Amino acid sequence: MGIRGIRWAAAGATAAVAAALLVAVGPAQAGPPRTATGHRWITDDQGRALVLTGLNTASSAKSPPDGLPWIKEADVQRESDALGSNFVRFLIQWRTVEPSPGTYDDGYLDRVAERVRWYGARGYRVMLDLHQDVYGPAVKGNGAPAWATEAEGLPVAEQGQWELKYIEPGTVRAFDNFWGTREASRDLRAHYAAAWAHIAARFAHETAVVGYDLMNEPFGGSVQGPAFEAGPLAALYRRTITAIRAVDHDSWIFVEPEAVSANWGLPSGLPHLADPRGDADAARIAYAPHLYPLPMDLGGGYTADTGQWVDRTLASWREQTEKTARRLGAPVLIGEYGLDVTLPGALEYVARVRALADAMGAGTAYWSNDPGSWAPWDQNLRATPLLPVLDRPTPRAVAGDPIAYAWDEPLRTLAVSWRPKEGVRGDTEVYLPARFFPHGGEVTGATAGAWDPRTRILHIAAGTPDTGEVSARIRPRA
Repeated sequence: MGIRGIRWAAAGATAAVAAALLVAVGPAQAGPPRTATGHRWITDDQGRALVLTGLNTASSAKSPPDGLPWIKEADVQRESDALGSNFVRFLIQWRTVEPSPGTYDDGYLDRVAERVRWYGARGYRVMLDLHQDVYGPAVKGNGAPAWATEAEGLPVAEQGQWELKYIEPGTVRAFDNFWGTREASRDLRAHYAAAWAHIAARFAHETAVVGYDLMNEPFGGSVQGPAFEAGPLAALYRRTITAIRAVDHDSWIFVEPEAVSANWGLPSGLPHLADPRGDADAARIAYAPHLYPLPMDLGGGYTADTGQWVDRTLASWREQTEKTARRLGAPVLIGEYGLDVTLPGALEYVARVRALADAMGAGTAYWSNDPGSWAPWDQNLRATPLLPVLDRPTPRAVAGDPIAYAWDEPLRTLAVSWRPKEGVRGDTEVYLPARFFPHGGEVTGATAGAWDPRTRILHIAAGTPDTGEVSARIRPRA
């Protein structure tokens, strides 16, 4: 979840600076994504562009000794049936991967692999996320093992708002020792990169694993803002990318910016990161920022009083995210977004973010699948009002270079357009939920193929490069 409610003078992210930036940005651009120079897509083994949509699994993995989420295989099936998801951001813990220095728990990774296969059997792509919040359990957070936590005896007080533990002396000191701002007793970053190499070696040939999210919501301790992102964070990313590529040449590597500013739409100082795979066309580095805009990040709703501010924040977030993605040469996947659905305007806000992601050509992972007020289901696994907002028509794989896609709910029309490309195989696939498409879809502008009423996937013929742009419009079959 977002690092909420903290202001950082060192990062320059005061409320006044944020307000000045956001007021200048104006409203978000309208319309679906247009293919442009530098826009990249995660593709499947047939060369089709993937539109990845799903949930985070799960906050429940943070605290138990075994580091595993609450789910059983039946829960994965229920999610697939209810949402038509094709993606999951799966949380794993450094403390469980490497319980003692240089010793890895392969039994834990086997249990993770079992769950990966649950998702893979249902057509999901899995991103493994090495998750941390407030560094690790030894400083009242989650993520890092105790042996890698050098807080030097400084205190960490409990806080009513958990994110405030980030600025407790012991937490800051643990981060400083990790990042090398202070000289720790061992090279903790080398351990971190080696742990990732061990994970990647284990999952390099798991076909469901699309890639690796190197660190959840990085935090720089006493070094913040661009100095942190361009310095210690980029250095760790380069080191870890190199370690992963030594054992896994092909999986995508996802990088996140500093959360405390980028989550709110402020600029990121994350520099370009080279991929040992080769040039820009061969590189598989993806950008996975989170989105928790102010003032909702402080627990507010999407109301008449806050809506204009939130919309400006979303516009700024989009502008800064796309700027960073161009610098990285990376596709974008929103690794986390969400809101307590009991708050006013929450459902409208979630729909707004999904439309924004469509307009950017970005994947999404909603936070999270843990039953409760943030989730599509309650503690009794009954649907909450959020479920139908998330269960919406969308392309899943586009057989060419995507030009645009958008869902128009009032008109009950999903529009998808693309340019066919040489070497791309297979059909374009779209997901059509039953509540809008009870009998499947009628296609105009393209040739409809097979319809699977069980998975609710409609195939559409790709076309050929000679035919030029394909513009398909899908409406409910009578």
